[in-house]
Amino acid sequence: MEKRFTFKDFFLFAFLTLLFVTLLLAMYMVDRQWQEMATMQRVMKEQAEDIRSLRGLVNGLDQRIRSGQVVGAAPASSEAEVLPAFRRAYAATQAPGFGRGDWLVNSFGTGLKTITPLVSSDAYAAEVQSYVQESLLTRDPESLEWLGMIARDWQVSEDGLSFTFELRDDVKFSDGEPLDADDVVFTFEFIQNPAIAAPRERAIYDKIDSVTATGPYEVVFRFKEPYFNSLALAGGMAIMPRHFYEPYLEKPETFNQSKGLLLGSGPYRLADPKGWTPDQGLVELQRNPRYWGLQPSFDRLLWKVIQNDAARLTTFRNGEIDAYGARPREYQTLLDDKKLMQRSQRFEYMSPTAGYSYIGWNQSRNGQPTRFADQRVRQAMTYLTDRQRIIDEIMLGYAEVAVSPFNPRSKQHNPELGPRQFNLDQAKQLLQEAGFEDRDGNGVLEGPDGKPFEFELVFFQDNEDTRRMVLFLKDLYARAGISLIPKPTEWSVMLDLINKRDFDAITLGWTSGVETDIYQIFHSKQVEAGGDNFVGYENQRLDQIIEQARSTVDETERMPLWQEAEQILYEDQPYTFLMRRESLVFIDDRIRNLEITNLGLNMGMVPVEIFVPGALHKYTQ
Repeated sequence: MEKRFTFKDFFLFAFLTLLFVTLLLAMYMVDRQWQEMATMQRVMKEQAEDIRSLRGLVNGLDQRIRSGQVVGAAPASSEAEVLPAFRRAYAATQAPGFGRGDWLVNSFGTGLKTITPLVSSDAYAAEVQSYVQESLLTRDPESLEWLGMIARDWQVSEDGLSFTFELRDDVKFSDGEPLDADDVVFTFEFIQNPAIAAPRERAIYDKIDSVTATGPYEVVFRFKEPYFNSLALAGGMAIMPRHFYEPYLEKPETFNQSKGLLLGSGPYRLADPKGWTPDQGLVELQRNPRYWGLQPSFDRLLWKVIQNDAARLTTFRNGEIDAYGARPREYQTLLDDKKLMQRSQRFEYMSPTAGYSYIGWNQSRNGQPTRFADQRVRQAMTYLTDRQRIIDEIMLGYAEVAVSPFNPRSKQHNPELGPRQFNLDQAKQLLQEAGFEDRDGNGVLEGPDGKPFEFELVFFQDNEDTRRMVLFLKDLYARAGISLIPKPTEWSVMLDLINKRDFDAITLGWTSGVETDIYQIFHSKQVEAGGDNFVGYENQRLDQIIEQARSTVDETERMPLWQEAEQILYEDQPYTFLMRRESLVFIDDRIRNLEITNLGLNMGMVPVEIFVPGALHKYTQ
C-alpha cells in the first residue's frame, strides 16, 4: 500500500527541524558563554595579580617614606624624562589631535603557517612578533644608533668579546610575570637546544659562546671571537619568558609543531598566548595593559589574510583595511581615482633597507647534483633572464636590477660591479660548454645524459606580478631551447618544499638590513636541513671570506671583504638576483604622523609612532 506525506507528517518534520536548529543555537550560545566566562576568569585573575602587585609596591613605598628614603612625589611626565627609545613616539602624543584608541587594520598576502617564535620563518610572522616580544636594544630609525629598551645600560670589554647589559627592573611580561636576566639566559639556551626547531637562529647566534646572569638584572654575552655585528646580535635577541616556554623542553615536538605560542613583554599581546591557529584567517593583537613603556596609540592591531591582489584592493577601497601596497600596473590608475585619493595618502619610495627578489637554482636534489650544480648553467640562466625588460614591462620602471644580496647604495657593494645584461648568444655558448645541445632538432636542448632541459619553477600562486614574470621567462628561456614549467604553489606548500629541498628552482625574496650578513644564506654550513642555504650552494673560498668579514670589526677592513664575497657570488650565480622593488603604498588618511625614515616607512615600527585623531576613530572595543 502506498504511503503519502500528510500535513501531520509535515508539521512533525517542521517541529523536529525547529527543535534541531534550537539545539544547535543553544549549543552555540553555551559555547560562547563558556568562552566569555573563560575570558572573564582570565581577566579577573590578571586584575587580582595586579592588585596584589600594587599592594606590594604601596607597602614598599610606605616603608621607604617612613624611613626617609622618599622625600617627595615624582614630577609629571615630560619629554626630558622619556627614554630615548620612546622620544619619537612621545613626540607624537604632543601632536595636535593626538588620541589613543581605534584599531590599525592591515592585511597579509599569504596565510601564516605559524606565529610561534623560532618555528616561523616568514616576514609576516616576524612583523606580528615584533609587537609582542622585545629585545635589550632597539635602533633609532633616523640616526641608526642603538638605544636602550629592556637594557638600561651596557658596557663592552676591552677585547670586544664581552657585552654586559644592565636590565630594567620594572618590566613584566603581558601575563604579569617579571622579566629578569634569567629570561635572557633561557632564551639563548632554548635557541641552542638541538631539540628545538631553530636552525636559522642557531646559525645567527653561533658566534656567541655563552650568556650568563651575573645578577637578577645583569647579563653578560660572551662571544667566541670578534664579530662586526656583536652589539646588534646580543641587543637584538627577542626575549622569551622562561615560565611560559620552558615546559616545552620536555615535549619539544609540541613546540616545533605549534601554531600560536606567543608571549612577550611588548606593547601588544595575543588574547590567548596559546590559542592562535591559521584557520582563523587573521591575527589580532590587543594592547598590553601591563606594558612598562609608553602605551601605544592603538587599542588593537589586526591583520586580515587576503591572498588575492584584486580582493585586497577592493577591501582597501571599502575602508576595511588601512593600507594597500599597489602593483605597478594599477598604480597610475589609482592615482587618477579622485574618490580614493580623497581618503588616502600615498608614499612612493625605495626603502633604504629594501630586500631583493631572486630565482634560486637548486644544486642538489635527493642527494644527487642537478644540472644547476654547473656554474656555467647558472650563469647562462642569468644571461637569459632579461631583468631590465621585466622591470620595464611588468614593474613599469618601479624597481631596479639587483646585482647581489648587497644594496647598491651600501658600502658592501662594489660600484664597479654591474648587472649581467640579457645575452642570448652568451647563454647558448655557456650551455654548449656544459654539454647541452639540441641533438634531435626538436628545438629543446638535451644534456649529456640525453634528457631534455626542462625544469619546474615554483612561485607563489596568488602574486599576479610574479605569475606574469614567470610566463615571460618561459617564453625567453624557450628561445634558448629550455622548457620552463610554471608551478604555482600555495605558501604553506612552498615552505614545505623548501624544508625538504624538493624543487628544481624557486622564486622568492629576502628582506635586508643596514649591513647584510650573508652567512645564513650562502655559507655551506647552512646547507644542512633547516638552514637557509636551501639551494645547496657551496664554495669554500666564499666560506672563508664570509667568516673573515664577520670577524673583522674595523669597517674599513671589513668592506673590501664583503666586496670580494660579492665578486664570488657574481661569478657563481647561486641565485639569479632579480630586482629591488619600490614601495607604492596607499594609507588611509585618518592615520597620522607617517614618515619615511632611514629604516623605511614608520608605519610598522615599534615603538608605535603613528595614531588616529580621536575625532576620526572608527573602531571600538
